[in-house]
Amino acid sequence: MHERTVRAKISTGIVEGFTRDGVHRWRSIPYAKPPVGRLRLRAPEPAEPWPGVRYCHGFGYCAPQQRRYTLVGLGKHQPMSEDCLTLNVVAPEKPDSDEPLPVMFFVHGGGYILGSSATPVYDGAALARRGCVFVSVNYRLGMLGCVELSSLSTPEHPIEDNLFLRDLVLALRWVRDNVAVFGGDPDNVTIFGESAGAHAVATLLAVPEAEGLFARVISESPASGMVSSADAAARLADQLAEMLTADGGSAAAALMSARP
Repeated sequence: MHERTVRAKISTGIVEGFTRDGVHRWRSIPYAKPPVGRLRLRAPEPAEPWPGVRYCHGFGYCAPQQRRYTLVGLGKHQPMSEDCLTLNVVAPEKPDSDEPLPVMFFVHGGGYILGSSATPVYDGAALARRGCVFVSVNYRLGMLGCVELSSLSTPEHPIEDNLFLRDLVLALRWVRDNVAVFGGDPDNVTIFGESAGAHAVATLLAVPEAEGLFARVISESPASGMVSSADAAARLADQLAEMLTADGGSAAAALMSARP
């Protein structure tokens, strides 16, 4: 199995991946600043440029999650961190033409509490060999990304809503701005996902900020019962606040300092 390195220059710097089995691969390219410290529970901000070459040969962190729910593949062993907002690119080594390739943007499932773009079944190489640029993305999960806590926001500790959707919109903007470097057509992006990922891509159809960032949607087995009303979300936030402030203090401050 012959393997060699391949480099691409994107908006934030040079990324080095590798070529194997007829496809180029770049793993864990950051599309956002790490959502830690003051950025926890805040809308994602675009990644900052880096000097030199960023080596994207291996997978980085997956979003914090409970291991007992992660039954298969790399998710059982992949290190976890809030610094998880990365994406992977797989492109054909020798495309059939010089025309820009369609882009397939994949959102993993996992009930919004587990999962990773590094799971082997989400590899994407088979699709890339058939003539597309495949992009898979990590997004924030569980309490840090998919639970509506903005009702607990304070001026000192602001908390924003729909964080996982904001992550996906920023990743799609990254695709718009960078996928041509990998041979992809930013005007021909299909977003698709399975289970919670299918629910997420269907939801993006109703997100104004996502308008114009994709052309088609494939929603594979969406979990339609995963939506709560604003009132139900506020009640959950209140229950969490009671747990976090049993000894007094601000729920928002407790959320900002809690270990994931």
